[in-house]
Amino acid sequence: MSNENTNWGQSVTGVVIRDGKVLLARHTYGGGKGMLIIPGGYVNYGETPQDALRREYMEETHVVVEPTELIGVRFNMHDWYIVFKAEYVSGEPVSDGEENSEVLWMDVNEAQAREDVPELTKKLITSAMRDNSGLHYEDYTGSTKHAPYSLYCK
Repeated sequence: MSNENTNWGQSVTGVVIRDGKVLLARHTYGGGKGMLIIPGGYVNYGETPQDALRREYMEETHVVVEPTELIGVRFNMHDWYIVFKAEYVSGEPVSDGEENSEVLWMDVNEAQAREDVPELTKKLITSAMRDNSGLHYEDYTGSTKHAPYSLYCK
């Protein structure tokens, strides 16, 4: 995986819940090493956040997802992190063997109770389960000067 096209200031993640279970991956490095987290990663230059989410899920879990709602944004002094609620489309979860050591569907109540699921992941699962909690995608073409555009609103 090449890092030269990576925009280190923009990242995405997505919560996928299916039949009362959330898709989680056991992280293999950094501060989240050994923890079960929702998959995600950095946006590449020239890539929309939605496309980055689709790519990251495929790379890390072999599962096809479709972002449906914007449910969170985290900002700090050097980057931003967009959180989508996403629908499962197809595929069976398989670890990438690099960024995660396992990928699994876990009952959302069990995920909320486990110590190896970080607080941020728990908060995002809760947000994804709320009715009408997110901003929804609306078709919007805008001017062509800075296309493509994405508009999320209530």
